[in-house]
Amino acid sequence: MPELELRHLRAVCAIAEEGSLTKAAARLGLTQPAMSAQLRTVERIVGGRLFDRTPGGSSPTELGKQVVGTARLVLDEVEQLVSLARERTRERTRDGKPGPLLVGGVPTLFFGHFVEELRRAIPCSEVRTEIMPGASDLLELLVSGQVQLGVLDRFEGLERRELRGLELRRLVSEPQFVALPETDPLVGQDDVDLAQLADRDWVAPPDEFVGNRLQIFTACAEAGFTPRFTHHVNEASTARSLVANGAVSFALPQSRSGDGIVIRPLRGAPLMVDLMLATRRDGPAAGRAHDVFAAAARAYRAVLPRNPGYAKWWEEHPEAHREIDAALLAGG
Repeated sequence: MPELELRHLRAVCAIAEEGSLTKAAARLGLTQPAMSAQLRTVERIVGGRLFDRTPGGSSPTELGKQVVGTARLVLDEVEQLVSLARERTRERTRDGKPGPLLVGGVPTLFFGHFVEELRRAIPCSEVRTEIMPGASDLLELLVSGQVQLGVLDRFEGLERRELRGLELRRLVSEPQFVALPETDPLVGQDDVDLAQLADRDWVAPPDEFVGNRLQIFTACAEAGFTPRFTHHVNEASTARSLVANGAVSFALPQSRSGDGIVIRPLRGAPLMVDLMLATRRDGPAAGRAHDVFAAAARAYRAVLPRNPGYAKWWEEHPEAHREIDAALLAGG
Protein backbone atom coordinates (compact mmCIF):
# COMPACT_ATOMS: atom_id res chain seq x y z
CA MET A 1 0.00 0.00 0.00
CA PRO A 2 1.41 3.47 -0.83
CA GLU A 3 2.48 5.76 2.02
CA LEU A 4 1.19 9.25 2.67
CA GLU A 5 3.84 11.83 1.71
CA LEU A 6 4.20 15.57 2.21
CA ARG A 7 3.43 16.22 -1.47
CA HIS A 8 0.06 14.49 -0.94
CA LEU A 9 -0.71 16.79 2.01
CA ARG A 10 0.24 19.86 -0.03
CA ALA A 11 -1.99 18.65 -2.85
CA VAL A 12 -5.15 18.26 -0.73
CA CYS A 13 -4.51 21.61 0.98
CA ALA A 14 -4.08 23.32 -2.38
CA ILE A 15 -7.35 21.84 -3.69
CA ALA A 16 -9.21 22.99 -0.58
CA GLU A 17 -7.71 26.49 -0.73
CA GLU A 18 -8.20 26.97 -4.47
CA GLY A 19 -11.60 25.28 -4.60
CA SER A 20 -10.57 23.72 -7.90
CA LEU A 21 -8.41 20.79 -8.86
CA THR A 22 -7.32 22.61 -12.03
CA LYS A 23 -6.26 25.75 -10.15
CA ALA A 24 -4.50 23.67 -7.50
CA ALA A 25 -2.54 21.84 -10.20
CA ALA A 26 -1.46 25.15 -11.75
CA ARG A 27 -0.40 26.50 -8.34
CA LEU A 28 1.81 23.47 -7.66
CA GLY A 29 3.14 23.32 -11.22
CA LEU A 30 1.53 19.93 -11.91
CA THR A 31 -0.58 18.68 -14.78
CA GLN A 32 -4.23 18.01 -13.99
CA PRO A 33 -3.80 14.21 -14.46
CA ALA A 34 -0.87 14.28 -12.03
CA MET A 35 -2.90 16.19 -9.45
CA SER A 36 -5.83 13.79 -9.90
CA ALA A 37 -3.48 10.85 -9.40
CA GLN A 38 -2.19 12.35 -6.14
CA LEU A 39 -5.74 12.91 -4.89
CA ARG A 40 -6.72 9.32 -5.75
CA THR A 41 -3.66 8.07 -3.85
CA VAL A 42 -4.65 9.99 -0.72
CA GLU A 43 -8.24 8.80 -0.98
CA ARG A 44 -7.09 5.18 -1.25
CA ILE A 45 -4.88 5.59 1.82
CA VAL A 46 -7.53 7.25 4.04
CA GLY A 47 -10.34 5.09 2.68
CA GLY A 48 -12.84 7.67 1.48
CA ARG A 49 -13.64 10.55 -0.86
CA LEU A 50 -12.13 13.90 0.16
CA PHE A 51 -13.86 16.28 -2.28
CA ASP A 52 -17.22 16.54 -4.00
CA ARG A 53 -17.31 18.02 -7.50
CA THR A 54 -19.84 20.87 -7.63
CA PRO A 55 -20.73 23.46 -10.29
CA GLY A 56 -18.58 25.91 -8.34
CA GLY A 57 -15.54 23.65 -8.13
CA SER A 58 -14.34 21.13 -5.53
CA SER A 59 -15.85 21.15 -2.05
CA PRO A 60 -14.35 19.09 0.80
CA THR A 61 -16.42 16.29 2.30
CA GLU A 62 -16.57 15.85 6.08
CA LEU A 63 -13.66 13.44 5.81
CA GLY A 64 -11.90 15.92 3.54
CA LYS A 65 -12.25 18.71 6.11
CA GLN A 66 -10.65 16.50 8.77
CA VAL A 67 -7.80 15.48 6.48
CA VAL A 68 -7.13 19.03 5.27
CA GLY A 69 -7.12 20.37 8.84
CA THR A 70 -4.65 17.74 10.00
CA ALA A 71 -2.53 18.18 6.86
CA ARG A 72 -2.15 21.91 7.58
CA LEU A 73 -0.94 21.16 11.10
CA VAL A 74 1.59 18.62 9.81
CA LEU A 75 2.90 20.98 7.13
CA ASP A 76 3.28 23.78 9.70
CA GLU A 77 5.25 21.43 11.98
CA VAL A 78 7.49 20.37 9.10
CA GLU A 79 8.15 24.00 8.16
CA GLN A 80 9.18 24.77 11.75
CA LEU A 81 11.40 21.68 11.80
CA VAL A 82 13.15 22.73 8.59
CA SER A 83 13.64 26.28 9.85
CA LEU A 84 15.20 24.99 13.06
CA ALA A 85 17.49 22.61 11.19
CA ARG A 86 18.63 25.35 8.81
CA GLU A 87 19.39 27.66 11.73
CA ARG A 88 21.47 24.96 13.43
CA THR A 89 23.35 24.42 10.16
CA ARG A 90 24.13 28.13 9.98
CA GLU A 91 25.36 28.06 13.58
CA ARG A 92 27.73 25.18 12.80
CA THR A 93 29.26 27.13 9.92
CA ARG A 94 29.77 30.40 11.83
CA ASP A 95 32.99 29.13 13.42
CA GLY A 96 34.52 28.81 9.95
CA LYS A 97 34.02 25.06 9.66
CA PRO A 98 31.88 23.97 6.66
CA GLY A 99 28.75 21.97 7.32
CA PRO A 100 27.30 19.10 5.28
CA LEU A 101 26.34 19.59 1.64
CA LEU A 102 22.79 18.33 1.01
CA VAL A 103 22.32 17.26 -2.60
CA GLY A 104 19.10 16.19 -4.29
CA GLY A 105 18.43 14.60 -7.64
CA VAL A 106 15.97 12.83 -9.86
CA PRO A 107 17.09 9.37 -11.02
CA THR A 108 20.10 9.81 -13.31
CA LEU A 109 23.05 7.64 -14.27
CA PHE A 110 25.75 10.20 -13.50
CA PHE A 111 24.69 11.11 -9.96
CA GLY A 112 27.35 8.99 -8.24
CA HIS A 113 30.07 10.65 -10.30
CA PHE A 114 28.53 14.04 -9.46
CA VAL A 115 28.73 13.37 -5.71
CA GLU A 116 32.39 12.37 -6.03
CA GLU A 117 33.17 15.53 -8.00
CA LEU A 118 31.38 17.67 -5.40
CA ARG A 119 33.48 16.19 -2.60
CA ARG A 120 36.56 17.54 -4.36
CA ALA A 121 35.09 20.86 -5.48
CA ILE A 122 33.01 22.16 -2.54
CA PRO A 123 34.35 22.53 1.02
CA CYS A 124 31.98 20.60 3.27
CA SER A 125 32.05 18.15 6.16
CA GLU A 126 30.24 15.51 4.08
CA VAL A 127 27.91 15.08 1.11
CA ARG A 128 24.43 13.76 1.86
CA THR A 129 22.00 12.86 -0.91
CA GLU A 130 18.24 12.62 -1.45
CA ILE A 131 16.89 11.03 -4.65
CA MET A 132 13.31 11.97 -5.51
CA PRO A 133 11.12 10.20 -8.09
CA GLY A 134 9.95 13.47 -9.65
CA ALA A 135 11.39 16.93 -10.32
CA SER A 136 8.40 18.78 -8.86
CA ASP A 137 8.92 17.20 -5.42
CA LEU A 138 12.66 17.87 -5.60
CA LEU A 139 12.02 21.55 -6.32
CA GLU A 140 9.98 21.77 -3.11
CA LEU A 141 12.97 20.48 -1.15
CA LEU A 142 15.25 23.02 -2.85
CA VAL A 143 12.99 26.01 -2.24
CA SER A 144 12.43 25.04 1.41
CA GLY A 145 16.17 24.57 1.94
CA GLN A 146 15.98 20.87 2.79
CA VAL A 147 18.57 20.30 0.05
CA GLN A 148 21.09 22.89 -1.10
CA LEU A 149 21.61 21.90 -4.72
CA GLY A 150 20.01 19.46 -7.08
CA VAL A 151 19.77 17.94 -10.54
CA LEU A 152 16.26 17.94 -12.01
CA ASP A 153 14.65 17.64 -15.40
CA ARG A 154 12.64 20.58 -16.71
CA PHE A 155 8.97 19.80 -16.16
CA GLU A 156 5.76 21.34 -17.42
CA GLY A 157 4.89 24.19 -15.07
CA LEU A 158 8.43 24.89 -13.85
CA GLU A 159 8.20 28.53 -14.93
CA ARG A 160 5.19 29.04 -12.63
CA ARG A 161 6.89 27.64 -9.55
CA GLU A 162 8.49 29.53 -6.69
CA LEU A 163 12.25 29.73 -7.31
CA ARG A 164 13.14 31.94 -4.37
CA GLY A 165 16.77 31.66 -3.34
CA LEU A 166 17.77 29.43 -6.27
CA GLU A 167 20.15 29.77 -9.19
CA LEU A 168 18.81 27.60 -12.02
CA ARG A 169 20.88 26.70 -15.09
CA ARG A 170 20.52 24.19 -17.92
CA LEU A 171 23.16 21.48 -17.86
CA VAL A 172 22.31 19.63 -21.07
CA SER A 173 19.47 18.97 -23.50
CA GLU A 174 19.14 15.19 -23.36
CA PRO A 175 17.42 12.99 -25.97
CA GLN A 176 15.07 10.25 -24.88
CA PHE A 177 16.08 6.82 -26.19
CA VAL A 178 13.88 3.74 -26.28
CA ALA A 179 14.32 0.38 -24.54
CA LEU A 180 13.20 -2.69 -26.54
CA PRO A 181 13.15 -6.42 -25.82
CA GLU A 182 16.16 -8.06 -27.46
CA THR A 183 13.80 -10.26 -29.50
CA ASP A 184 12.12 -7.24 -31.11
CA PRO A 185 12.78 -6.99 -34.88
CA LEU A 186 13.43 -3.25 -34.47
CA VAL A 187 16.70 -3.89 -32.62
CA GLY A 188 18.31 -4.55 -36.00
CA GLN A 189 17.95 -0.85 -36.84
CA ASP A 190 20.47 1.82 -35.83
CA ASP A 191 17.57 3.98 -34.67
CA VAL A 192 13.83 3.60 -34.24
CA ASP A 193 11.06 5.75 -35.67
CA LEU A 194 8.56 6.60 -32.92
CA ALA A 195 5.70 5.66 -35.27
CA GLN A 196 7.03 2.08 -35.32
CA LEU A 197 6.05 1.76 -31.64
CA ALA A 198 2.38 2.60 -32.10
CA ASP A 199 1.08 -0.87 -31.26
CA ARG A 200 3.28 -1.55 -28.22
CA ASP A 201 2.58 -1.72 -24.51
CA TRP A 202 4.58 0.97 -22.72
CA VAL A 203 6.24 1.03 -19.31
CA ALA A 204 6.23 4.46 -17.63
CA PRO A 205 6.44 6.00 -14.14
CA PRO A 206 3.17 6.97 -12.42
CA ASP A 207 1.63 10.08 -13.96
CA GLU A 208 2.67 12.41 -11.14
CA PHE A 209 6.35 11.68 -11.83
CA VAL A 210 6.21 12.26 -15.59
CA GLY A 211 7.22 15.90 -15.93
CA ASN A 212 6.98 16.03 -19.73
CA ARG A 213 3.68 14.19 -20.17
CA LEU A 214 2.29 16.77 -22.63
CA GLN A 215 5.49 16.63 -24.68
CA ILE A 216 5.27 12.82 -24.87
CA PHE A 217 1.66 12.82 -26.01
CA THR A 218 2.34 15.58 -28.54
CA ALA A 219 5.29 13.70 -30.05
CA CYS A 220 3.30 10.46 -30.23
CA ALA A 221 0.32 12.26 -31.77
CA GLU A 222 2.60 13.69 -34.44
CA ALA A 223 3.76 10.11 -35.06
CA GLY A 224 0.12 9.06 -35.51
CA PHE A 225 -0.78 7.28 -32.28
CA THR A 226 -1.63 7.58 -28.60
CA PRO A 227 0.79 5.64 -26.37
CA ARG A 228 -0.72 2.74 -24.44
CA PHE A 229 0.81 3.08 -20.97
CA THR A 230 0.02 -0.38 -19.69
CA HIS A 231 2.59 -0.65 -16.89
CA HIS A 232 3.18 2.10 -14.32
CA VAL A 233 6.48 1.43 -12.54
CA ASN A 234 8.87 3.70 -10.68
CA GLU A 235 11.67 1.20 -10.11
CA ALA A 236 14.35 0.49 -12.71
CA SER A 237 14.86 -3.27 -12.35
CA THR A 238 11.13 -4.01 -12.58
CA ALA A 239 10.81 -1.71 -15.61
CA ARG A 240 13.71 -3.48 -17.33
CA SER A 241 12.12 -6.86 -16.60
CA LEU A 242 8.83 -5.77 -18.18
CA VAL A 243 10.68 -4.53 -21.27
CA ALA A 244 12.68 -7.76 -21.53
CA ASN A 245 9.36 -9.59 -21.63
CA GLY A 246 7.76 -7.64 -24.44
CA ALA A 247 6.97 -4.05 -23.48
CA VAL A 248 8.88 -0.89 -24.47
CA SER A 249 9.82 2.26 -22.56
CA PHE A 250 11.61 5.54 -22.92
CA ALA A 251 15.16 5.32 -21.56
CA LEU A 252 17.95 7.59 -20.41
CA PRO A 253 20.44 7.79 -23.29
CA GLN A 254 23.32 6.51 -21.13
CA SER A 255 21.41 3.29 -20.41
CA ARG A 256 23.20 0.06 -21.25
CA SER A 257 21.81 -2.77 -23.32
CA GLY A 258 21.81 -6.20 -21.70
CA ASP A 259 19.72 -8.57 -19.57
CA GLY A 260 17.23 -9.03 -22.39
CA ILE A 261 16.84 -5.40 -23.49
CA VAL A 262 18.40 -3.23 -26.19
CA ILE A 263 18.67 0.58 -26.07
CA ARG A 264 18.25 2.50 -29.34
CA PRO A 265 17.98 6.22 -30.19
CA LEU A 266 14.68 7.57 -31.50
CA ARG A 267 15.00 8.77 -35.09
CA GLY A 268 15.10 12.55 -35.31
CA ALA A 269 15.19 12.91 -31.47
CA PRO A 270 11.47 13.82 -31.13
CA LEU A 271 11.75 13.99 -27.33
CA MET A 272 14.38 16.22 -25.74
CA VAL A 273 14.52 16.86 -21.99
CA ASP A 274 16.52 19.69 -20.41
CA LEU A 275 18.47 18.63 -17.34
CA MET A 276 18.74 21.56 -14.95
CA LEU A 277 21.14 22.32 -12.11
CA ALA A 278 19.70 24.24 -9.17
CA THR A 279 21.93 25.78 -6.49
CA ARG A 280 20.75 27.60 -3.38
CA ARG A 281 22.27 30.97 -2.59
CA ASP A 282 22.96 29.89 1.00
CA GLY A 283 24.76 26.94 2.57
CA PRO A 284 28.12 25.37 1.62
CA ALA A 285 27.52 25.84 -2.12
CA ALA A 286 26.67 29.56 -1.81
CA GLY A 287 28.62 31.58 -4.37
CA ARG A 288 29.98 28.41 -5.96
CA ALA A 289 27.40 27.84 -8.71
CA HIS A 290 30.17 27.78 -11.34
CA ASP A 291 32.13 25.14 -9.39
CA VAL A 292 28.97 23.07 -8.99
CA PHE A 293 28.23 23.32 -12.71
CA ALA A 294 31.78 22.28 -13.64
CA ALA A 295 31.50 19.28 -11.30
CA ALA A 296 28.22 18.27 -12.96
CA ALA A 297 29.72 18.71 -16.43
CA ARG A 298 32.67 16.42 -15.60
CA ALA A 299 30.34 13.84 -14.06
CA TYR A 300 27.97 13.84 -17.02
CA ARG A 301 30.78 13.53 -19.54
CA ALA A 302 32.24 10.59 -17.59
CA VAL A 303 29.21 8.35 -18.21
CA LEU A 304 29.00 8.84 -21.99
CA PRO A 305 30.95 5.61 -22.71
CA ARG A 306 28.17 3.57 -21.04
CA ASN A 307 26.25 3.62 -24.33
CA PRO A 308 28.22 3.89 -27.59
CA GLY A 309 25.00 4.89 -29.35
CA TYR A 310 24.71 7.96 -27.16
CA ALA A 311 28.41 8.77 -27.55
CA LYS A 312 27.83 8.77 -31.32
CA TRP A 313 24.72 10.97 -30.98
CA TRP A 314 26.70 13.33 -28.73
CA GLU A 315 29.37 13.85 -31.37
CA GLU A 316 26.73 14.53 -34.03
CA HIS A 317 24.75 17.06 -31.95
CA PRO A 318 27.10 19.61 -30.31
CA GLU A 319 24.22 22.08 -29.98
CA ALA A 320 22.72 19.92 -27.21
CA HIS A 321 25.70 20.21 -24.88
CA ARG A 322 27.33 23.58 -25.46
CA GLU A 323 27.15 24.45 -21.75
CA ILE A 324 28.99 21.28 -20.77
CA ASP A 325 31.63 21.79 -23.47
CA ALA A 326 32.23 25.37 -22.31
CA ALA A 327 32.57 24.30 -18.67
CA LEU A 328 35.04 21.53 -19.54
CA LEU A 329 37.07 23.87 -21.74
CA ALA A 330 37.21 26.53 -19.01
CA GLY A 331 38.40 23.92 -16.53
CA GLY A 332 41.24 22.84 -18.82
